[in-house]
Amino acid sequence: MITFFAYLGRRIFWALENIGDFSMMLIDVVRYLPRIRDYWRPMVIQMIQVGLHSMPIVVMIAFFSGLVTAVQANYQFQTYVPMYLVGSIVLESIVLELAPVLGGLVLSGRVGAKIAAELGTMKVTEQIDAMEVMAMSPIIYLAIPRIIGGTIMLPVLIVFADLIGVLSGMAMAVNTMEVTTTEFVKGMRETFRPLDAYFGLAKAFTFGLTITTIGCYQGFKVKPGSGAEGVGAATTQTVVVSCLLILTLDYLLAKTILPTK
Repeated sequence: MITFFAYLGRRIFWALENIGDFSMMLIDVVRYLPRIRDYWRPMVIQMIQVGLHSMPIVVMIAFFSGLVTAVQANYQFQTYVPMYLVGSIVLESIVLELAPVLGGLVLSGRVGAKIAAELGTMKVTEQIDAMEVMAMSPIIYLAIPRIIGGTIMLPVLIVFADLIGVLSGMAMAVNTMEVTTTEFVKGMRETFRPLDAYFGLAKAFTFGLTITTIGCYQGFKVKPGSGAEGVGAATTQTVVVSCLLILTLDYLLAKTILPTK
């Protein structure tokens, strides 16, 4: 029993310590945001790396998500439901849920893990300590460019994912089901609301901010003497925590923003 409470106390202390350190990092990020002259060049580089380099995997996810959504909608609507509603289901599913959530989950592995590995390696090799000795803030030159770059580019990627997913779903519906292009578009127009697009973009923005901040925090947390093991642990923690937060935030945003009767 004593061992259990000792373990529980250690875990609570560990959680509170991480929350405090993470909050301090966020405070530093906000404090240094106005100094855009110092970080705009690396920020542009990060935007290119996050945006262009992530585009192929995002396009593939959106393409097959659209195909699968159209096929499942066709299966469910085989009786008593107008087939033009396939367009509605494809659009709503892609824009509201599949594109931002699947994109966020995949990019937590690609972008978040990459950030944690880069910063963790710099911490292990004492490059970050050298920056601090030279009065160069790691928050300004390493964290902020990655956080802003990822937060800006994830909504851009999700817009492309929405477009690819809807077009692939329409192509599947028109070519393999009893649905014409006109009927598919009719289904989309009958149920689409501007709030749907705003909600999807809000999720993408939130997920981008979450992935990049978690990646930066985990990378900075690596101990200098931990070596490859420490970098690997930080990378794993980044992906796990980011995925859990994405799913949690997905529910909270839906509960907060979407109107309910």
